[in-house]
Amino acid sequence: MSTLRVTAERLTIHPHPNADALELAQVGLLRAVVAKGAFRTGDWAVYVPENALLPDDLVDELGLTGRLAGSRRNRVKAVRLRGELSQGIVCVPGRLADRDLAAAHDAGTDFSGELGITKWVPKVPLHMSGELVEAPDLLRWVEVENVKRHPDVFEQGEPVVATEKIHGTACLFTLLTGTGEEFVSSKNHGARRQGLAFAEDNLYWRSVVAHGVPEAARKVAERFGAARVGVFGEVFGSGVQDLGYGETGRSDHPGYAVFDISLDVDGTVTWIDATDLPDLLAEVGLPAVPELYRGPYDEAGLLAAARGRETWSGGALHMREGLVVRPAHERYSAVLRGRAIAKFVSDDYLTRQGGTEYE
Repeated sequence: MSTLRVTAERLTIHPHPNADALELAQVGLLRAVVAKGAFRTGDWAVYVPENALLPDDLVDELGLTGRLAGSRRNRVKAVRLRGELSQGIVCVPGRLADRDLAAAHDAGTDFSGELGITKWVPKVPLHMSGELVEAPDLLRWVEVENVKRHPDVFEQGEPVVATEKIHGTACLFTLLTGTGEEFVSSKNHGARRQGLAFAEDNLYWRSVVAHGVPEAARKVAERFGAARVGVFGEVFGSGVQDLGYGETGRSDHPGYAVFDISLDVDGTVTWIDATDLPDLLAEVGLPAVPELYRGPYDEAGLLAAARGRETWSGGALHMREGLVVRPAHERYSAVLRGRAIAKFVSDDYLTRQGGTEYE
């Protein structure tokens, strides 16, 4: 999931093609359905992103009682309204009516705390949980932001690599070469520097053992002289999320594919370039997420490529979640204040029924 930030944004308003009383407010490349006449192009408003949990008083104030997702009907989710995709909520809550939203935008103000908005974190099923251990040396994964929220991450024509975003659960593996210690974690636990204690029935440990991740990490460490190696893969299959890819997460050999590797060499953590990662994974015997595009950055083309059918199974069993796009060679993004990496999410995936989002 993306980072939760509730920010002030300048709007561009478009007509709704199928509803006279509605319009579309654009933020970045995202569009949210709003009442006609509520805003004009150039107005400033507050944007509440998907997967935000709203307090009851704000739900009532915005007239959204009973209209949001989740058991408490307070979660923001992408929906289609009269045929148009609406992602997030555009509003000006009463308590912010007198604020200078343009100045707040320039200052990068996050209103989530002031408005009582929190991030939705799905409950983790029993087979994906486990006993936690402290793991201060674990190499963490990053939050991958939606390109529609941050359309300036890449430059048109910049060399990039796009891989299929597989809908599973992120599995973090870290090898400490000095001691031989191994840490396995999920994305959420890893963000708190917590690992999962070894257990034969744990989904993440079953995956790294079955696919030989520890042995592969040792080969990577030897090649680069790394003190720590982080292997980041997706665990997937039926029983993990709602999209199965012809694999099963309940077996001794769950679906697993690597999407990134990081290295700690002389105290500096770096990432393997996207252009080099497939060959490195083949060399050490690890499965890779499918690469779907390599070439100049084309925003429209990549947004279109995010749609379609999955490619992992070879049989196009179901919809594609989307793409993850990285520069051909790692670089810093001033827009994200970190790695230049973004996801392109399929509209069909966002609006599917009965979807699961465990992490």
